[in-house]
Amino acid sequence: MRRISLFLFVLFFSTTTHADAPRTFREAKKVAWNIYAERPVDFYCGCAFKGKNIDLAGCGYIPRKQPKRAARVEWEHIVPAWVIGHQRQCWQQGGRKHCTASDPVFSKAEADLHNLVPVVGEVNGDRSNYGFGMLSEKPSQYGACPFVVNFKQRTAMPPEYSRGAIARTYLYMSERYQLRLSKQDRRLYDIWNRQYPVSEWEQWRNRSVACAQGNANRYVGMVDLRRCSRSISHTGTPKSGQG
Repeated sequence: MRRISLFLFVLFFSTTTHADAPRTFREAKKVAWNIYAERPVDFYCGCAFKGKNIDLAGCGYIPRKQPKRAARVEWEHIVPAWVIGHQRQCWQQGGRKHCTASDPVFSKAEADLHNLVPVVGEVNGDRSNYGFGMLSEKPSQYGACPFVVNFKQRTAMPPEYSRGAIARTYLYMSERYQLRLSKQDRRLYDIWNRQYPVSEWEQWRNRSVACAQGNANRYVGMVDLRRCSRSISHTGTPKSGQG
């Protein structure tokens, strides 16, 4: 029965994913460069970027410890690969590299463009694999960037304008890849989903990703794939940062 269930789960992905959808995290980052070239602004801090370089002065970002890493774009998994992997057997057998090489479900989750966003590299590193939540601290770690990381509590508090998108990404990833959410996290994301409605930017992103990947995030809205004008190439893009 377990083998049949796994077969059907893999079959689901093979029949509902676009032929040109990225197969790996490496491919996904290349596609992401093309998607966000249309709106080159980082997800957490609202900093504009050109190529791999972020305009820190233009958004009032002040590096906390790593000025070189802060000045470059990196690709953030909203739901960390660590969280995805720790719910897969492959992680226990050899960590992330083993999962990427041996587990097709993990590879698809790791490469899912709905879960990838461009961010300031330093913030990506500081957030690490911490969960999101509400904190009492006022944003001050990164200058004008309203992002807070509590390293002792291993918790990150994103700015209000990104909370709705984060919630809908977690709900989507949980449903699509059968990821377990704690009762506390489920409650938080249900609240954020209601409290922060879908924005015009989020609708644009959902359409762009759906056209590149072949499926929409239903928590954001449905997309008519017949209206997609072109596929987004996996090649010809700058090398990306960390994930």
